[in-house]
Amino acid sequence: MKRLFPWRACRSNNRIGAVVGCVALLLPMLAFAELMIYPTRLVVEGNQRATKVELINNSNQKATYRITLVNRRMDEFGAFSEVDVARPDEQFAIDMLRYSPRQVTLPPGAGQTVRIMVRKPAGLAVGEYRSHLMFSRQPDVDGMQHSNTGSDTDGVGVKVRTLVGATIPVIVRHGATEAKVQLEDLELGIQGDRAILGFTIERDGSRSVYGDILATFIPEQGPPVVAGRANGVAVYTPNAKRAASILLDQLDVNEIRHGTLRLVYKEQAEDGARVLAERLLKVP
Repeated sequence: MKRLFPWRACRSNNRIGAVVGCVALLLPMLAFAELMIYPTRLVVEGNQRATKVELINNSNQKATYRITLVNRRMDEFGAFSEVDVARPDEQFAIDMLRYSPRQVTLPPGAGQTVRIMVRKPAGLAVGEYRSHLMFSRQPDVDGMQHSNTGSDTDGVGVKVRTLVGATIPVIVRHGATEAKVQLEDLELGIQGDRAILGFTIERDGSRSVYGDILATFIPEQGPPVVAGRANGVAVYTPNAKRAASILLDQLDVNEIRHGTLRLVYKEQAEDGARVLAERLLKVP
């Protein structure tokens, strides 16, 4: 494809290529395979001592999920990994959380409320504490089945369904916490017939940040046009930055020229819709 202006092409060995797809698109109710979870993020602060999450079995078969608490670490590209030993700068909430039930069996279309209680220990240091609630699909044994083996001996088989799991963060904030955010390193590239915008979210302070990304193209002539968006983008403590990218899939690549791209990182409506950071990029 002909390069229209000096953007970098998206390759796996450059920054844009390495982070493409790292900005996850989240909806208010997110379906993890056959399990629907709402909300997809829990925050407990102030004098609040309890919260809850709703589960819905969106499949046409009965499903059982075991519920556990785990600790997760986010890397600078937004990927999560299990934590065996906490680093000195990591603060987890797992020891102050209690929840019920521990396991649910849901018929098709049925729902279940999981309640989470918070017990802060005396002398808890001011700050943000985070762990994750994990929902692990348990095997469904459909029963003993006779298989046709072609011999006189009856064969016995067990049908086990594929396991599916999901996690959501549970955040406990204690005392006055704050965060400042900046958008840096804006860079345009091409992926197929679409433009892609790479950038870095830099976070500073005692709390994580969470919100939606909106990219708007402002041509030299004509009204602004939404070019792309990504919802539910987080930078969790203690991370100081997150490298990310967003496909500008609302416009053809030929339409993004001779103007300015405006990138805005904004809290979601239920959190106040405050603009966390914004940055402009001139497009030749």
